[in-house]
Amino acid sequence: MSVRVRFAPSPTGFLHIGGVHTALFNWLFARHEGGGFHLRIENTDTSREVAEATGQIQDSLRWLGLDWDGEVTFQLDRMERCREEAQRLVAEEKAYEDEGAIRMRMPDEGVTAWDDLIRRRIEYPSERLEDLVIVRADGRPTYNFASPVEDWLDGITHVLRGDDHISNTPKQIRILEGLGAPVPAYGHLANILGPDGKKLSKRHGATSVEEFRAQGYIPEALVNFLALLGWSYDDKTTVMTRDELVERFTLERVGASPAVFDFKKLEWLNGVYLRGLSREEYADRLVAYLREQGYEWDEELVRRAAPLVQEKIATLGEFPAFAGFLFARVEPDPEQLGDGAVLPAAAEALAEVDPFEAERIESALRALAQRLGLKPREAFQPIRLAVTGSSVSPGLFESLELLGKEEALARIGGSGRGDASGSSAR
Repeated sequence: MSVRVRFAPSPTGFLHIGGVHTALFNWLFARHEGGGFHLRIENTDTSREVAEATGQIQDSLRWLGLDWDGEVTFQLDRMERCREEAQRLVAEEKAYEDEGAIRMRMPDEGVTAWDDLIRRRIEYPSERLEDLVIVRADGRPTYNFASPVEDWLDGITHVLRGDDHISNTPKQIRILEGLGAPVPAYGHLANILGPDGKKLSKRHGATSVEEFRAQGYIPEALVNFLALLGWSYDDKTTVMTRDELVERFTLERVGASPAVFDFKKLEWLNGVYLRGLSREEYADRLVAYLREQGYEWDEELVRRAAPLVQEKIATLGEFPAFAGFLFARVEPDPEQLGDGAVLPAAAEALAEVDPFEAERIESALRALAQRLGLKPREAFQPIRLAVTGSSVSPGLFESLELLGKEEALARIGGSGRGDASGSSAR
């Protein structure tokens, strides 16, 4: 039997990283098995639906590369079929009407059991199963009825979802059995926790795909990182391409214990992926990211600056703070500029540099440091501050070249003061 799984988010808000984790494990399992991955929007609760969330869910999955098979389906479109099936259950005395609603008869004795794909054997006492409302008095099918009905209609063979659904599974098994429908294999993924051991939430930091994207994480790194939350290939392999993840992913290595979302590890992994890009690809990503975030900076200058930052920043979101001085002047702290003797001498030395290229700039400034009896670092620091506004920046000599002689001299000669934007820096 071919594997067919589904990811079925509710459009009541933007896609949480926990939902993405569930989607990823379904996608990896389906692709590893050569099966199908289906996207269903579970919008039975129309009072809580957020209109833009449906589009955002699809955009987030596309950005991550989690492609689905066939058309997206919407639970609301199958409400009439659900009502028909509920009436059939009433006719077969497997369900009954109760004050306008329809309830499914649940067993009074024994257990409902299944061999969970992740947690092994789970047995749920029947005494804890009350007769379940499957259609409300207003005619709307409930989630616990619509979801298994759609799993049946969509030919879903495996249901992988969060462990908060464990209590729903025995109800849904009984409904499918009552309908005479095949029961899929169920597997329940553990929660994702924040660094403090509590369920991941906004108090820990970013929690939606959009937030991570806005911060400058790239999809390859995020997918790799999320795959390692609750699954591992072995005890030493961390960096894996999408194809390697698909090839290696099996449910046997998915753990039942909660995984901790380590923001520092994600940042490190993102840096690994960024440094692994070709220079051209890195520049393309950087340009696209800045445009997406609303920066209208000169593209050619961004591309020329890209090699200076590729080895130094872990997320694309760090670029504006790290290299923004190339596009607008940054006021330095006058107290950090020293006694003021270096800057006039540096301006004089740099005025003689022609062509104004990093190698010649470096030679001039090292000679200057020697003449002033200063260690290179002591001489370069006030120049760096005047030019970049910070003691941490891309390479000083390369930065000066990118700024151009006129703008570099304006910043050094004026100790970085001036109008809001540099001339040749634009």
